[in-house]
Amino acid sequence: MPVEFSAALRQYAAGVALLCVRDDIDDVGTTVTSVMSVSTDPPLVGLSLTTRGYPLEVLGTVGSGALTFLAAEHEMVASRFASAGRPGARHLLETVPWRRAEHSGGIVLERAVAALDCRVDRLVEAGDHTVVLLEVVDVPVLEETREPLLRLRGRWTDGTGRAFRRT
Repeated sequence: MPVEFSAALRQYAAGVALLCVRDDIDDVGTTVTSVMSVSTDPPLVGLSLTTRGYPLEVLGTVGSGALTFLAAEHEMVASRFASAGRPGARHLLETVPWRRAEHSGGIVLERAVAALDCRVDRLVEAGDHTVVLLEVVDVPVLEETREPLLRLRGRWTDGTGRAFRRT
C-alpha cells in the first residue's frame, strides 16, 4: 500500500513553503509542502518534517524559524532546498532578494506570496515524521497579487497546471 498511498497524495495540489532557521553556525532551510492552518486564536500553523532530518533537529533546538510561502517564480528555490546534501541557505539564495524576520532571524524571501515569523509551540511525533506546531508572531511579507508555487503530481506548477519541471 505505500506506493498507492504516495500516488494518491500526489493528486492533491499543495502550496510550497520554505522553512528557514537561523542557528549559531549557519542558516538551515528546507522545502515544505505540508503546511496547514491550525488555529487563529492563537495563530498556529502546522507542518510535517522528517523526524530524522537535520532541519527538524535545528528547529527543535533553536525554537523559532521563518516560513515563506513561495511564489511561482521561486520554483528553482524550491528545487534547491528539496535536494539532499544542500549547502547553507544563504549560499542557495545568492541571487534571490531576502531579509531576516524580526523575531526568529530566519530568512524570508522578498518577492514571496507571504511569510510567517514563528516560534515552536510543540512537536508531535507521527510515524516517520514529526508534526510541528508553530505560533505565528509576525507576518513580515504579504503580497496577495503574486501567483503561488504549487506541487502537483510530482511537479512544480503555478496553478494553471503548467509544469515547470519534474523533480
